[in-house]
Amino acid sequence: MVKPLVQDLSSMGQPVTLASAAAQTWSRVVKPFAPRSPYRIGDAVVADDPFKGRREGVVVFLQGLSAGVDTAEGVFFYDHRQLKKLD
Repeated sequence: MVKPLVQDLSSMGQPVTLASAAAQTWSRVVKPFAPRSPYRIGDAVVADDPFKGRREGVVVFLQGLSAGVDTAEGVFFYDHRQLKKLD
């Protein structure tokens, strides 16, 4: 049986409401189903954007559906749909 770690805020002098506990639980349930990038930090990718051009690099930043790619020219941010894995 898995016991979730629940921080008891009432012992730290902060009141705990049922609404805040329910919101926290709901966000934990919904998070795995949210859209996310299929790339991981450290993946070698090719980024192709009509405005920024085609660049090869390594994923160094992920936030939601955006990925930061470290290239020879610097770090560029792309949507995950503009990236392809390097062979």
